[in-house]
Amino acid sequence: MMPAMGCLIVLLSLAVPRFVLLLLWLTGYMERAYDSFLWPLLGFFFLPLTTVAYAVAQNEFDGGASSAGGVILIVIALLIDLGSLGNGARSRRAQPAD
Repeated sequence: MMPAMGCLIVLLSLAVPRFVLLLLWLTGYMERAYDSFLWPLLGFFFLPLTTVAYAVAQNEFDGGASSAGGVILIVIALLIDLGSLGNGARSRRAQPAD
């Protein structure tokens, strides 16, 4: 896969990360990044963008955690995932009680 394709995957996953995760699993892209099915399954429910970013880092940056580009990609995705979780909790607190 070309490096530009990895960028396209990450940009598309910003909009619909779980759909992209499903597509990557169907094409076998996730199998090349993860040794077991458990981590992508947990990532689907809890941190979908981080799961996609790790797969892209493993496949496109030759090992992910061993390259600076892969680490930066994973950290940014993790911050976005955690930020979206925090915004959901904040909006639930701000709703008036019935």
